[in-house]
Amino acid sequence: MAENKTKPTAVPVESFIASIENARRKADTLLALKLYQDITGLPAVMWGPSIIGFGAYDYEYKSGRKGTAPAAGFSPGKTHMTFYVGDNFDGAAELYARLGKHKRSVACLYINKLGDIDLQVLSEIITRDYTKTITNQN
Repeated sequence: MAENKTKPTAVPVESFIASIENARRKADTLLALKLYQDITGLPAVMWGPSIIGFGAYDYEYKSGRKGTAPAAGFSPGKTHMTFYVGDNFDGAAELYARLGKHKRSVACLYINKLGDIDLQVLSEIITRDYTKTITNQN
């Protein structure tokens, strides 16, 4: 079975953030970093070249594929920020309805800029998703 490509790296998160050229994206990244640190109480670690992750959890799909992924995390891409959160927690539909301008897929939330959304609602989404993730590991 193929090995996961996304793993923790030794690249300092600060160096990655310093390399972000767009000033608004860099500011949004620093704000998201603080949000995740406050929620998880964990240090940020680079996973692969562009994911800022906090903690880790093990997963196994029905197909038998296993791996480890960040328990919480985001990626500040050039066109949008990707937050790795799902909707498998209480109140998810109501929170996403109140969030503001965003797009979603199964386990990702895409936001162009943090000014487009309600940061309190984003914080609650991250908190509930992270809590569900770490609770399912125990």
